[in-house]
Amino acid sequence: MAISRVLLIGVDSPIGLTVLRELGAHGLEVICVGRGRQSLGRNSRYCHTFVERPPGAISGWLAALVAEHSVTAVMAVSEGDLLQLARLKGTLKNCTLAVPDSDKLALVLDKQATLAAARTTGIDVPSSWQPENSDELAAKAAEIDYPVAIKWADPPAVADRLSQAGLELEKVEYADDAGALLAILHRYDAFGAYPLVQSYCPGYGLGQMLNMKGGKATLHFQHRCLREWPISGGVSTCCKAEPLSQHREQMVKSEKLLRQIGWEGPAMVEYRHDPASGKYWLMEINGRFWGSIPLAHHARAEFGWEAYRTQVLGETDPMLVRVDPITARYMVPDFKHLLAVLRDSSRGLGRRIGFALRFLGQLLNPATRYYVWSWRDPGPFFADARSIIAKALRRGK
Repeated sequence: MAISRVLLIGVDSPIGLTVLRELGAHGLEVICVGRGRQSLGRNSRYCHTFVERPPGAISGWLAALVAEHSVTAVMAVSEGDLLQLARLKGTLKNCTLAVPDSDKLALVLDKQATLAAARTTGIDVPSSWQPENSDELAAKAAEIDYPVAIKWADPPAVADRLSQAGLELEKVEYADDAGALLAILHRYDAFGAYPLVQSYCPGYGLGQMLNMKGGKATLHFQHRCLREWPISGGVSTCCKAEPLSQHREQMVKSEKLLRQIGWEGPAMVEYRHDPASGKYWLMEINGRFWGSIPLAHHARAEFGWEAYRTQVLGETDPMLVRVDPITARYMVPDFKHLLAVLRDSSRGLGRRIGFALRFLGQLLNPATRYYVWSWRDPGPFFADARSIIAKALRRGK
């Protein structure tokens, strides 16, 4: 029987690398589409063929690649690519596009719509204000409670426009008073649109990951975020697997929310959880493979393979996973987090030294895993190391 071939778009990051490793380890031939020599997936033993991403929209080159490599399924990592592929569903003969439907993607990418759906399922959400025009900013900023978090309601929808206007797409910023909030919002006066303002929710980040098929979850996993980069909120650089015996009621609510949306495939329902009060506030739904997916992989919760198994092969039986109490680290940004802490003079010297010792001690912990490094597939790690060294040498000249 011929081996199935999958076209995987976006193998440049640890996310795509993890999905590639899972598909390849299960015997699939993976045609990897990446952005060049620095792509992590290009150097993986599981990369059957590497294709440098052609220019232009996916619709302009996908059909030719599928035909050339006899591909039977297409998967992708980034939200932008998923949106493009969703519009192409049903256009390729004998090839499954294993991506969510366009309307479902649009819903989870819109934070306001996501929060509205969550309210109907009994999930707590932070109070939110969406500024519409500059005239209302000062009056409203004087009324709301602080601190607040500032983030875009639909980041992919504004990313290109922000870039063209010379503005950075900030994942999240914080303000402790009206003056700080207005300084952030007025940055966008000329842009003509403003980010969402939400009440700050105490606690830590909790991610509940599920793979949905036919209204039921076939795979569950959850993690606690320990560190991020930037520190204010961004990529999870160190995270810890949480036993499924914990947060059970919230996992039931997460599954109910995805069922109500009609979601199919993998998703992470992201919360802030405050142990002191026992409350969970929904932050967002990641309707794609998420940044901390290497942790799930190391804990044997293989969401890349599960997405293929359920969406392409059509299998519906649940995958049961015994979660190991492990942590996973994304080393380069995690060291950036460490350096930022060490430079933060507002923290006492003792606190900074204690943080550094705990940070370095994790390197010796046998329960620590890594986003890129793998004994079974060391190529991406060494290629990444060479790239980092080369960049450092160029900056030093």
